[in-house]
Amino acid sequence: MQKYVQNDQSLEKELNLKDSTRSISPELKEALEQTILPNVADASKNYLYSTLWTVISKADRQMVADLCFVGEPDANGQIEIGFGTYELHHGHGYMTEAVAGMIKWAKEQPEVKSIYAETAPDNFASMSVLKKNGFVPLNKGKKLCSWKLVLQEESW
Repeated sequence: MQKYVQNDQSLEKELNLKDSTRSISPELKEALEQTILPNVADASKNYLYSTLWTVISKADRQMVADLCFVGEPDANGQIEIGFGTYELHHGHGYMTEAVAGMIKWAKEQPEVKSIYAETAPDNFASMSVLKKNGFVPLNKGKKLCSWKLVLQEESW
């Protein structure tokens, strides 16, 4: 994770990948510093719910996107997912496939009942990824739209 944060191509070199075009947005930097890295370092937490997962194009041998769950399930069994594709790799279906993989993993976790996501109201690419993976919109605000995918119905 530290090499990812350094953003100096050292991670790509270690993984024998081509240099990537990634940059760390202010939002991702804040998430890494405030949530992801502290949660990964906390032995009492399941790091898999806080790890930043990187998508690698096998054909190009290059990092193309990142995604993560934003912490462990809440009391209702809900987790939040966040994701982003590097600009040069938009429109190739990487994120649709990656989110599907994360959903598959989440379905195998008995404590996870649903997955929540937020998008900007004009981020049609992210909305498309969510729709293709079965998420339904909850509400559309001026700043954010919220989405949900139910994995396990609540039992009474």
